[in-house]
Amino acid sequence: MKTDSKTNTLLLCGAIAGPLFLIVVLMEGMLRPNYSSLSYPLSSLSIGDTGWTQILNFIITGILLIIFSHDLKQVCNSDKAKFRGPLLIRLAGIGLIGAGIFVTDPILGYPADKPLVLRQFTFSGHLHDGFSMFVFIFLPCACFVFRTYFISNNRRGLANYSAFSGYAMIATFIMTSMGFKQLSGFVYYAGLLQRLCISIGLTWMTLISIHLIKNQLDHSSN
Repeated sequence: MKTDSKTNTLLLCGAIAGPLFLIVVLMEGMLRPNYSSLSYPLSSLSIGDTGWTQILNFIITGILLIIFSHDLKQVCNSDKAKFRGPLLIRLAGIGLIGAGIFVTDPILGYPADKPLVLRQFTFSGHLHDGFSMFVFIFLPCACFVFRTYFISNNRRGLANYSAFSGYAMIATFIMTSMGFKQLSGFVYYAGLLQRLCISIGLTWMTLISIHLIKNQLDHSSN
């Protein structure tokens, strides 16, 4: 098992990726004129003159996830071919990078001076949605894969937390989709539900990263 400082640095990327992404999204949502974090997609922050901030947020967070995944398999000490946790996190990182490169269309009423449309209508918009799905699919899958890993290492608490995070992401993503499809009862809170979904997944990854770093430090001191 690796215990060098380089490995800890790579793991640290996973610990800071989530807080960085969420802080930028929160601040941009508060500062952007005529923007409601309750109802609008966070991807809409990529639109406009200051959209470069969220674009960079997507790309930098995606790069951090890919770096984090680099040594994750060795750190987890799993040589089983079926262990796909690092790959799933890497795919989620690729999804974030793609979501940053391909900017979403003006949809769901933002910006206010654009026509109200409910779906992406440009090539860039469709690619944005496609890459975004990497995050909402592969991050919950990673939660379930790590649940199995933690069970095999007698870490029942982390295993249960991983399972909860995976199911919670799926549930909030379903409610988010219902809101963005303008279903009554969800439409006014779709943006909040989307942020909750992503927060659950990224918080899980942050805590898992911290746990692995702590394990590395404990092993190196013994």
